[in-house]
Amino acid sequence: MSDHDELYGREREEQLLALLRHLAERIVELDRAGGLLNAAPELQRLLGDARSELFHYEVRCTYDTPEVAESRRIVDEARQGSFSPDDLEDEEPWRPPQAG
Repeated sequence: MSDHDELYGREREEQLLALLRHLAERIVELDRAGGLLNAAPELQRLLGDARSELFHYEVRCTYDTPEVAESRRIVDEARQGSFSPDDLEDEEPWRPPQAG
């Protein structure tokens, strides 16, 4: 997968909107002509295409690049820790303080 596949660009958003509009228009046309149920195979195909593309849109819009994911991990770890400047003097700061 290339880096470009990880993001959902404006052009692809426009294509998705066009696909959804086409589906909506086709449903209205078929309904007006009284052939909505007779067009089940066509509608299944259109719905499948729309569903697949909507899934890709949702996944890409919530995707964190590796750099963002690493930054988020570092911040989360820092929030969970109990770091204090005095710990810098300790030779083994990863060990819990011993009761005296």
